[in-house]
Amino acid sequence: MQVQVENGIENGILCCEEDAHDERRGSIRMPIQRDVRYTVLGLRAWAGSGRTINISSGGVLFTTQSRLREGAEVELAISWPVLLNNRIPIKLVVTGRLTRANGPDAAMQIERYEFKTRGFNGL
Repeated sequence: MQVQVENGIENGILCCEEDAHDERRGSIRMPIQRDVRYTVLGLRAWAGSGRTINISSGGVLFTTQSRLREGAEVELAISWPVLLNNRIPIKLVVTGRLTRANGPDAAMQIERYEFKTRGFNGL
């Protein structure tokens, strides 16, 4: 029997990556691909967009439009695949520091997170 998994969700149940049990990280990474808007915080704050590659309770790996600096403080707004009360779109907003920035990909450690409502037109 074949089961189709889309965006890390199989029949309404969140699935993790197959090799997640071999990871040395403290949190299991979930292969969730969602639109993301990032803001690099600081004196010269600037923003861009991309997509998440995977998410765990401790961090997010995502694509970027431009090269980011490791150690920078960032805020991500991630479009969430579930509607509040089955009708209101929400986003996951996380803040933290970049632990890795390799070309078009960046990884951050989550320091704070919250769910917020979002408009129907995007993040």
